Amino acid sequence: MRSLLTKTSAALVSIGIGLCLSGCAAFPELRPADVRLPDTWHATRPHDGSTSELVTWWGTFNDPSLIALIRLAQDENPTVASAVADIERARATLASEQANLFPVLDGSASATRSGTDGSSSNRVAAGTLSSGGLDASWEVDLFGKVRQKTEAAGLRVDQRVDDWYDTRVSLAAEVADYYVQYRACRQLENAYSVELTSQRETIRATETAAASGLTSSADLALARASAASSSSTLTAQRTECNVLIISLAQVTGGDEAAVRRLLAQGKPGLPAPKSFQITAVPAEALRQRPDINALELEVAAAVADVGAAKADLYPSLSLAGSVTISSSTLTGAALPWSFGPALTIPLFDGGARRATVMGAIADYDTAAANYKSGVLSAVAEVETALVRIDSTRRRISDASSAARNYRTYFNAIDTNWRAGGVSLLDREEARRAAQSSEISLIEIRRDAVRYWIALYKALGGGWDAGAGSPPGHSSTIQGNQL
Repeated sequence: MRSLLTKTSAALVSIGIGLCLSGCAAFPELRPADVRLPDTWHATRPHDGSTSELVTWWGTFNDPSLIALIRLAQDENPTVASAVADIERARATLASEQANLFPVLDGSASATRSGTDGSSSNRVAAGTLSSGGLDASWEVDLFGKVRQKTEAAGLRVDQRVDDWYDTRVSLAAEVADYYVQYRACRQLENAYSVELTSQRETIRATETAAASGLTSSADLALARASAASSSSTLTAQRTECNVLIISLAQVTGGDEAAVRRLLAQGKPGLPAPKSFQITAVPAEALRQRPDINALELEVAAAVADVGAAKADLYPSLSLAGSVTISSSTLTGAALPWSFGPALTIPLFDGGARRATVMGAIADYDTAAANYKSGVLSAVAEVETALVRIDSTRRRISDASSAARNYRTYFNAIDTNWRAGGVSLLDREEARRAAQSSEISLIEIRRDAVRYWIALYKALGGGWDAGAGSPPGHSSTIQGNQL
């Protein structure tokens, strides 16, 4: 009896030492991932439309070609397929962690026939040995290690889903941005082409005047030089338009012919989107951004990882059992079995488990820092887009007035030049001023649309968190209109 008490006391002491050496270790507290945000937007906010229209915002462009290109990108772009694959991988990890909550049962079966031939003294009659067995084991989740790993895996599934939404929003904005640049590029090309046509007519008129002795050869050289410069600019502009087509083909799956067909069917002018109003404070507006949600989920998952790592410092209890049925034609049948608990106590591991906890805490600090950085960047993106929208909105009026008046000035100078009242140099200076102001107006209008697209992206786009998880990569993605 005394021997039994001694053994029991020794076991309890061992357990106590294990708990003191491992579970009672002190670790730094997790710092909250809070970030201070302004109460209001500092930039001037546009006041047309409403944020609820973000989901169907692309439809307000009234440009079927743009909508078709965005849908093509959603279906064919490899980054979307990669995001779906990441979701499937996260779901597989979750399923693996959830499986650890349940017992493991393995079965086995074998059949062997054996014997010994030779001299009569060594000969053993042939016999058949068959057996079948079941092995079961289950680790009891005493301190929540498996539960917290499962929680972290579940949060990362949601995180991958938010990444998928963010990929689609970013892709839609990228396609639209290229599309707007392309339409503006064609407008610039047309402006340069019109000017080149006019300059070639000027060359012909100057050549006639020079042949008649009514003008100098210097004027003719100036006219030809100006036309050559415009022709070079036009060639460069056409090249840029073709580069934008290649960029659109890249983000929409690589079918350049299909992209060219869609562009040819579209409206030649710049698309005019319906603007939207930002009434929410920064903290509420950023709730729309899937990338910020993903960063927040990573913080929560990192907290669960820390809990799982700390749980590994404590003893683990597992239950195991087995039963085997064997039958031999020589020795008969047997039914061995076993069952019992097993307690594993971490006593000394050279600091490996503690280092794992410290690593998990460092991962949490990284996730918290990334979350803060992402929030601050998101606020800056919205503020920047608002400032630029307000600026272009005010600049368009001045640029329109400048372009209109410079063109009127050129027409007057051109009339005087044809009447012999001013030199060709004066006419060229007026032409360059008119062309420059018209090019500037096209670029400002282009930038205004691009800044609206940037604001759309900065506010998280038209995704809907209540739409559920995206399907697997074997299914067709049926998401919201982005």
